[in-house]
Amino acid sequence: MCSFAGSNKLIKASVIAIGTASAVMVHPREVFWEAIKCNATAIAVAHNHPSGVSEPSLEDELMTDELCQASKIMKIPLLDHIIVTKDSYYSFYADGKIGK
Repeated sequence: MCSFAGSNKLIKASVIAIGTASAVMVHPREVFWEAIKCNATAIAVAHNHPSGVSEPSLEDELMTDELCQASKIMKIPLLDHIIVTKDSYYSFYADGKIGK
């Protein structure tokens, strides 16, 4: 998770969770706690897909929805959720699923 200050300047990058080869459990509370601790004005989250498939899973979609809802309540915008593989990436923002 990356925390940003005004003008989207990166102020902190944090590891929220380390999962297994096929799953990780992350609660929005943990994500936003890191943002609150450093007084962030926005966040972006990213994770990898060791499978090499950059398309989001159903779990990725659900987590993004939860983070978007929490973002609105906390008034800390979620700028993007990015999935990274060895050869590609997927951006929820670029795909129009966040912030547009």
